[in-house]
Amino acid sequence: MVELKTEAEVDAMAAAGAVVAEALAAVAEHARPGQSTTELDKVAADVLARHGADSPFLNYHPAWAPRPFPAVLCVSVNDAVVHGIPNGQVLADGDLVSIDFGATLRGWCGDSARSFIVGTPRPQDASLIQATDNALAAGIAAVRPGNTLGDIGYAIASAARGAGYGLLANHGGHGIGRAMHEDPHVPNEGRAGMGMRLRPGLVIAIEPMLIADGTDDYVHDPDGWTLRTRSGARAAHSEHTVAVTRDGSRVLTG
Repeated sequence: MVELKTEAEVDAMAAAGAVVAEALAAVAEHARPGQSTTELDKVAADVLARHGADSPFLNYHPAWAPRPFPAVLCVSVNDAVVHGIPNGQVLADGDLVSIDFGATLRGWCGDSARSFIVGTPRPQDASLIQATDNALAAGIAAVRPGNTLGDIGYAIASAARGAGYGLLANHGGHGIGRAMHEDPHVPNEGRAGMGMRLRPGLVIAIEPMLIADGTDDYVHDPDGWTLRTRSGARAAHSEHTVAVTRDGSRVLTG
């Protein structure tokens, strides 16, 4: 069931979103060659503690996962696209890192992701991250009353595939509110004008996941969570929580 939020509830979600934005910025600032993914998870956990917020990621256990997620932060490195578990991996110069983080504050959730390069960037990685951010921006630009979920997917895919990149198969965004994952599913590829119409009060997480070599396929790591590109190509992930307003959209995690 799709639940619409009041303006006061959207404001409460924006407060949770501010915690998410602070944590992602802190993690990106602390990330450097020689640091471990476990250390980055602690940085994010410290931000939660400072704000009295909880993690919707820690111990999250969907039906498809073999075990609960054991951290507050997803850290996906190089060919890992999403759901990477902080496991002590030490970051190296030039690594492409995608971080995904959520916070629950006074009963409301925020969810966001960003990608960055540790140390010396490769031009192709910088281009991939920029394309992923562009795809997210295109999806957000399609958020306004009367448009559809298909319009969002069409905008994301047009930006991504038009730039020559792949999109992680069978994955997209989601509704969000008191739970991290709510209806509806938000596609990263769709047909313009198709699907559920957007109404003020709908809050969704939009999250394109782009693959450098134009492929879409992935494999699961033995941990049951981490998704890697089947081809071994690098990937990037960008996400914001966005509310539909009477005038268009409001980014709650910016």
